[in-house]
Amino acid sequence: MNGEIGSLLDKIKEFRDERDWAQFHNHKDMAISIVLEAAELLEHFQWKNYEEVSKIEEGKKEELMDEIADIFVYLLELADNLGIDIIKAAERKIEKNRAKYPVDKSKGVATKYNRL
Repeated sequence: MNGEIGSLLDKIKEFRDERDWAQFHNHKDMAISIVLEAAELLEHFQWKNYEEVSKIEEGKKEELMDEIADIFVYLLELADNLGIDIIKAAERKIEKNRAKYPVDKSKGVATKYNRL
């Protein structure tokens, strides 16, 4: 993988390998880690109403940034471990979603594609 994503992935792998952690980064445990970090992100929004959520305090923004980064790092590494180009996968998924959610049927509604 090239560009900024490739450079970031190299840093992630260097960090992991310096600590001999690749042995713990199997597909199952990486997927679990993504879910756990996503739950930590969600915890910041638990029990808050729309107004509270829309006004994120500056101090909390750094915590949110850390949780989002944790998810992204694990996701990049898992994709790499599985031999998936994450950029191509995202582009492919966007095209699939274009077909599932045509503008004329889905604009302004949150209805699942199979009910449009």
